[in-house]
Formats: sequence, C-alpha cells, structure tokens
Amino acid sequence: MPRVFVQGAPVAEFPRYAPEAGRGAVRRITEVGEAVLHKPCRDVTEFGPDLAALVDDMFRTMYVAEGAGLAANQVGVDLRLFVYDCADDEGNRHVGHIVNPVLESPLGGRRLLDEGEGCLSVPGAVMAVPRPDRAVVRGLDRDGRALTVEGTGYFARCLAHETDHTDGYLYLDRLAKREKKDALRQMADRREEVYARRTAKEAALDA
Repeated sequence: MPRVFVQGAPVAEFPRYAPEAGRGAVRRITEVGEAVLHKPCRDVTEFGPDLAALVDDMFRTMYVAEGAGLAANQVGVDLRLFVYDCADDEGNRHVGHIVNPVLESPLGGRRLLDEGEGCLSVPGAVMAVPRPDRAVVRGLDRDGRALTVEGTGYFARCLAHETDHTDGYLYLDRLAKREKKDALRQMADRREEVYARRTAKEAALDA
C-alpha cells in the first residue's frame, strides 16, 4: 500500500493539501527569461516567521499551479529553498520543504531515466530530460534543523529539478538548442490555457 512521507519520514495520515497552504497566499510565478531564475540563489541565513510565511505561500502557490515542486526563485525570491508534494514511481507521496539544498549523487545502482519533465516557469511545455533514478538532498528545515531526503523515480527527478532551480538552472538548460526552441514553442501555444487552469484552481481552493 502506498505511504506518505513528510520531511522524509513516514506518517500515518495526511490531508489532501499540506497544512501550510491553508496559511499561505498565492504569489506570482516567474517565467523563463526573468533574471531571478538564471542565477544562483543566496543561502538562507535567517530562520523565523518570514521564512515560515514564505514556505506557506510557496505551498499554496504550488497547489494553485498544480505543480509537484516549487523553488523560491519561482516566486521571485532569490533564496535556496524549495517545497514539494510529489509521488514516486511506486505511488508513495512525498511532502515537505528543504532549505539550502545540496544534491548528492548516490553511490551504486544509479541509472539515467529519459522521461518527460515540465516546469511551472515554462508553462505548458514538456520535454524529455535525462535524470538519475535516485537522488539524495541534504539541507535544513525552516527551523534550521538538519534534513536528508531521498527519492527514486519521479520523486528523484523532482528533487534534482528543484535543486537545479536554486543553482540558477532551468530544465531548458539541459536541452539541446533545437529542443529548447521546441519547449518555448509549446509554452507560447499553451500558456493561456495553463493560466486559465491556475485561475480556476485558485478559485476552487478559496471556495
């Protein structure tokens, strides 16, 4: 039976949306081409109410955009932080946030999976991107406590994708020039549809 892991630890039960989302506000999601997405983010050095509020806002924004993860620079804040609510290939659900993430390459048993990947900052585009099938991310929680999260399959892809954001990279940067143009064409074609869905989702969450 699939399980739920919060901050890397199993829990007996968990609501449909992380509780943080109920406290948060929706923020505008930045798009490819905006400077904050294309430079390394700053380490978080202050832990307190402001950071906690940012985490809350990021969860709510992620759910409105129907994403599996969201980095702080995707809401215009250049800090090394991301949130996630993502299933792995076995159907297990992983929910949490990571401050100052560092992606490690697991030893042994790792292989590349070339599968479809999208990004909330490239709305509507999906491209095949090779990623390791296992990932380990070390960092801190919003209270400054040490944290290690491991993932396989699609969740490993999510961890790598979001850590890339904190380093100033989009998945487009891992594509060949022709593939990147294809992704941007997809975005141009589907962007309005994506934003309409986000507006409807925000209204549903507020209801």
